Amino acid sequence: MFIDWKNREIVFKIVYYGPGLGGKTTNLEYIHSKLNPSLCSELISFKTKEDRTLYFDFMQMGLPAIDGKKPRFHLYTIPGQVQYGYGRKLVISGADAIVFVADSQKARMDENLASLADLQEKLSIYKKSLQKVPWIMQYNKRDLPHCATIPSLQSKLNFMNVPYFEAVAMNGQGVFETLKKVIQITLSQK
Repeated sequence: MFIDWKNREIVFKIVYYGPGLGGKTTNLEYIHSKLNPSLCSELISFKTKEDRTLYFDFMQMGLPAIDGKKPRFHLYTIPGQVQYGYGRKLVISGADAIVFVADSQKARMDENLASLADLQEKLSIYKKSLQKVPWIMQYNKRDLPHCATIPSLQSKLNFMNVPYFEAVAMNGQGVFETLKKVIQITLSQK
C-alpha cells in the first residue's frame, strides 16, 4: 500500500497467483468486462503467440473515498509457466494481498502444489510469508469433469484455512465474490 498524496489516493496491489492455465487472466478479463468503464482502467496484458500470459495482466480500479482518500486497487496476474519465474518475482513484490487461483482438476494437483510452494519462495525473497500477507484461495474450473472434492482441495492446498471460493471464471461464477473478499481483507490491513 502506498499513499498518492497528490491525487489523494490509497493504492493497493492485489496479485492473482497460481499455476499456468488455472484461470488467473480469465478472472481479470471477466472483472474488466463487467465493471463500469469509469471505475477501471484498460486491461493491459502481455501474451505469447500461444495467447498465454507472458509477464502479467494489470488492471486498475477505484472505489468511493475512505477518510477523504480514494482507494485504488491494482490487480495483477503472474505468468504461471515455470520459465517465467523472474517475472513472478517482480510482480509479487509489494503485494498487499494475494488470490491463489487453483485449478480444481485432480490431474492438476501437482501444479497447484508447485505453484503454492513457488509463491512461498517468492514471498521469502521480500522477507514475507503466507503467514504475514493476507490471501485467499479460489478453486477454479469447478464445472469441469474430474474435479477434486472441496475437502480434498482444502486438505492439500489450504493449510492455513484462509477463506476460499469455488469458481468458474469463464462464466463469472465466484469471480466477484473472490474479488470482494480480497478487497475486504486488504482494507482491513490498512
